Amino acid sequence: MHPTLLRAGAWLRRRAEDVVVLLMATMFFAFIAQIVFRYFFTFPMGWTSELTIITWLWLVPFGAAFVVTEREEIRFDLIYGAARANLRRVMGITTAVSLLAIYIYSLPAVTDYVTFMKVQSTAYLNIRFDWLYSIYVIFAVATIGRYLWLLWNAVRGRAPVSFDPTKASSGV
Repeated sequence: MHPTLLRAGAWLRRRAEDVVVLLMATMFFAFIAQIVFRYFFTFPMGWTSELTIITWLWLVPFGAAFVVTEREEIRFDLIYGAARANLRRVMGITTAVSLLAIYIYSLPAVTDYVTFMKVQSTAYLNIRFDWLYSIYVIFAVATIGRYLWLLWNAVRGRAPVSFDPTKASSGV
């Protein structure tokens, strides 16, 4: 791949990590504010709970779509790690085709449902639900793009990277 594209991709990945950090910080501070106001001042605030839920709702699919790498995804490591490169490639093709079929088939219905949700909004922050749930459409499109790329690489003969349990970490 061209070095300029690699640099641009690395830059975009760091910005996605920045968004995840911002979401986590927002969630943390809203959670702390909720605890402080509820238990120290006996003044519960609903918007903090709502903000915590909203940031979690965005954090998980956004992180899965743009931050989690292929190597960090969950697999059946006992089977996958024991397989040779050609079998891993076949498993990668099977997985990619299956997931692409599911996501592409469900995308129109998901999009219709998300756009329908504009009729409701949140109780405290008054954010329309279509804006809140739009992250799933973004996640689905990003996942389709990711698995098209993985399928393309597997069909071209590149086996997915084997899992090495000696290099596993908690990510911390």
